[in-house]
Amino acid sequence: MLSTGLPQGAVPKLERPGPLRERVYEALLELITTRSLRPGQHLVESELAGHLGVSRQPVREALQRLNTEGWVDLRPAQGAFVHEPTEDEADQLLTVRTLLEAEAARLAAVNSDAAGIAVLEELCARGEQAVADGDVELVVATNATFHHEVMEMAGNPVLAELAGQVDRRVRWYYTPVARQRGKQSWIEHRQLIAAIAAHDEPRATEVMRTHTEHTRRTYHQRNTAS
Repeated sequence: MLSTGLPQGAVPKLERPGPLRERVYEALLELITTRSLRPGQHLVESELAGHLGVSRQPVREALQRLNTEGWVDLRPAQGAFVHEPTEDEADQLLTVRTLLEAEAARLAAVNSDAAGIAVLEELCARGEQAVADGDVELVVATNATFHHEVMEMAGNPVLAELAGQVDRRVRWYYTPVARQRGKQSWIEHRQLIAAIAAHDEPRATEVMRTHTEHTRRTYHQRNTAS
């Protein structure tokens, strides 16, 4: 275990050449999103720089940017800490996600074709296997890819851009409940695929709305679940 609490192998090695400050930012954001860096965790510039193999300057710049975007809290005389989202913050974002994804599902039902359905089915099979294997990291990644593909199938660039603004935070909130959602999440994905393949707009909309609401409620119940 690293001194910052990162599991061995979690820290990506940064390759050069390239915009180093951007690479450091992306690396830290990914570690936060996947909760390798946990909410409330103290972030020490020198330690993060050592783990990433860079100087402290790009780490400092990345932390300042992450603070501006709400991922990190910079506290006077204390340092940087991973932001701890409130229940209200999570509820607001996951509610917006429901609105965006329900519309995406409706449009996907309008625009779906055999190739797109095949992609969704392959992702669903991958997610089901990840659940069976207990691979939470792969479950979360595959879930994100599945929802991205539905959004792409919708064919509305504006909707996709708005969804892209919340995607990372959705992953952040989904990670702690992915195991609890387990098989049921992928059963709901199968129902969604069937509705989209049948070009059933009302059904696709309702399945996606119910699916995302289940995730929202599970997030709020996570601390009381046994």
